[in-house]
Amino acid sequence: MSILSRSLESSALVRTIILFLIIFGIVVISHEFGHFIIARKNGIRVLEFSVGMGPTIFAFHKNGIKYSLKLLPLGGACMYDGEDGITEQESAEVPGDMRRRAVYGYEAPLPGDESAYADRMQAPGIAFTEAGVWKRIAAVFAGPFFNFILAFVVAVILTAFSGADLPVVGELTENSAAKGAGLQPGDVITKINHERIHFFREVSVIAALNQGEPLKIHYERDGEKGVANVTPRYDEQAGRYFIGIRDAGEYLECNPFQVFQYGFYEVEFFVKMTYKSLGMLVRGQATKDDVSGPIGIAQYVGESYDQAEENYGTTSAILTMLQIVILLSVNLGILNLLPLPALDGGRLLFLFVEVVRGKPIAPEKEGMIHFAGLVAFMVLMVFIMYNDIMKLVS
Repeated sequence: MSILSRSLESSALVRTIILFLIIFGIVVISHEFGHFIIARKNGIRVLEFSVGMGPTIFAFHKNGIKYSLKLLPLGGACMYDGEDGITEQESAEVPGDMRRRAVYGYEAPLPGDESAYADRMQAPGIAFTEAGVWKRIAAVFAGPFFNFILAFVVAVILTAFSGADLPVVGELTENSAAKGAGLQPGDVITKINHERIHFFREVSVIAALNQGEPLKIHYERDGEKGVANVTPRYDEQAGRYFIGIRDAGEYLECNPFQVFQYGFYEVEFFVKMTYKSLGMLVRGQATKDDVSGPIGIAQYVGESYDQAEENYGTTSAILTMLQIVILLSVNLGILNLLPLPALDGGRLLFLFVEVVRGKPIAPEKEGMIHFAGLVAFMVLMVFIMYNDIMKLVS
């Protein structure tokens, strides 16, 4: 391998890492900022705002709040006083080598740390457990909600520059299921089965995931509405079903109103994609190779940038990165709302149980469940990272 080739590979790797860290940082910071700002607005004392997990690389304190950057790009945290059921005041009575992470994060306290503790006590607000249940619900829900806000803002920017691929039939394959059902070039697809269609790529995704089930395709032609009953046909060579629609026939440059309209549709598209992907995992239609962690995502970011830049230029590559921000932000928002221990959805489940019961579940019981969920999550992440590495070296 020549020096030039090695240099190009090295620069591509550095670019991939930088792009991944930027995208990761934007998505995680928006999530944790949602927790942070709503907790502060609701008078809840925030102890630490961190990006990443594991050992701390860099940290500083301001107004009693610790802001930190951690080594592993696996998430982040906005830690409240008393979130695990023990407040700052209560933990002060525990010997220094046994104090909970609610006070000192993941770091063990050092001898003579009274000044650090006093600094923390300057953080404004009350303990998480002392806030009203709806204020706690708002603080926990705000993280995923801010992910959707970020996704919408980025989608509006993306739509303003790239427009929208309208679901207009461009070309039909000869002897295809779509052509046999009566579809014609120029038809505008409005709905497939019970799903509203706004982009041509939605048609492509539905067709790609189809396993031979009949599709009721609603369309408009010259102002008239029609329905085509399409039964996809199996292609032995490709090993999948096809409906026979090849290309989109129209691209829309959005006006100011349409930018927001199709920006919303863009987020909706990724929400539906995420739920479909989760459904495939549950039904066993996806394998471990279809799931990626930070390494796999970084590889996808690098490959997507290189492919877009090579085929369409730098501007297209940047727009592709914006699309990945939307994808990851929506994914993070939805996954965190799943009612699983250690996730925001799991914490929300306990809070809604408290609303129904009129009193909270014992903090030690809830803490044990979330801790078990965190351990399971970390084991899963190790497996996914190992699988990413194996795919990378194979």
